[in-house]
Amino acid sequence: MNSIVKKFLPAHQVDRLRDARLFFRESGASRMWTSAQTTGMKVASQVKPLASAYYALLSGKFKREERAVLLGRAKYHEELQDNDANIFLMRRNVHRLEKGLLMKPRRPVFAKDYILETVNVYRKIVAEPVRSEESSLDSLRWGYDVLSEYFDKVGSDPVVDHAREVFQKCPPPECGTPDAKKRVPYLRMLEEQPVTYEQLEQLAIRRRSVRFFDQKPVPRELLDKAFTLAGLSPSACNRQPFRFLVYDDPEITETVASLPGGTIGFKHNIPVVVVILGTWDAFYSEKDRHVPYIDGSLAAMSFSYALETLGLGACIFNWPDIESHERRAEKVLGLKGFERPIFFMGVGYPDPEAMVAYSQKRPLDVMREYNSPINPA
Repeated sequence: MNSIVKKFLPAHQVDRLRDARLFFRESGASRMWTSAQTTGMKVASQVKPLASAYYALLSGKFKREERAVLLGRAKYHEELQDNDANIFLMRRNVHRLEKGLLMKPRRPVFAKDYILETVNVYRKIVAEPVRSEESSLDSLRWGYDVLSEYFDKVGSDPVVDHAREVFQKCPPPECGTPDAKKRVPYLRMLEEQPVTYEQLEQLAIRRRSVRFFDQKPVPRELLDKAFTLAGLSPSACNRQPFRFLVYDDPEITETVASLPGGTIGFKHNIPVVVVILGTWDAFYSEKDRHVPYIDGSLAAMSFSYALETLGLGACIFNWPDIESHERRAEKVLGLKGFERPIFFMGVGYPDPEAMVAYSQKRPLDVMREYNSPINPA
């Protein structure tokens, strides 16, 4: 609606309408309407069916997320039915094997419920790696090493023995990173301390949102260094259900930078725009529907710190769940139905003449609470 009004009305009339809206927000009528809305939401929130009816009939705020979750689940299960070569399933199950191997004490036999599934998905992906959408075979080397370690350590059992026979017929990955190390659980060296707390604290203090950038190209090798570090971030079951879409072509950067809110006034000077993109085809159940947001955000924070060490700066742009924004992003970026932006980032060399916000953070005592009261189960 705002874009239509701006298209047909002169700028001064648009400003007058905006002012009228602001005055209306402070009026008694507006307060009465807000109070009625609040009462309705309180009533609906007391009973689960009413809450569901509210969002089904009166608000479509969750419809896109619901569609993304359903399309993602459909793709996940379709791949299992067609060829059983779902890379996310392999990553999840191999990581589950890792956790079983490092348990103290370790059970003599474990993973019976999913070991055959894991061996079969590995067998089919290693036979045709292109089906996994993995650009590197390092993931398959990791799967092979962990499966080998599992069958070396686990005890005898009919199900496990059958899976072992199937795995022994599987070839190892043809290539990967040329090193001799095994990608299996290892003992962490506690004396190693590459970065002190004080150094990390100084990096965190230095990192601030940069909105004005020096107008020079950003080398892709620096970006890839930062993305490599971002890929080391924690991820639920190591599935990493996100991608980074990078735009550094000046002809399209401003278009992409205009998709999120909060870029008015400086989007024209952003050299690189990064879209942190969540993908819901990594999950078989709705219980994991929030994982792309969490894992993508963890990776983005690591990416942001890495940029600082390379002399670059960044600003994370909020991505409000607004249907018109989502539709435009889907069209401009060519997204699939099970893909959604988590948020956008502007990246570049900070303008040495530009300032950054002080951004006072909340006090520690407000953010942190030890042993808050709980209700026994």
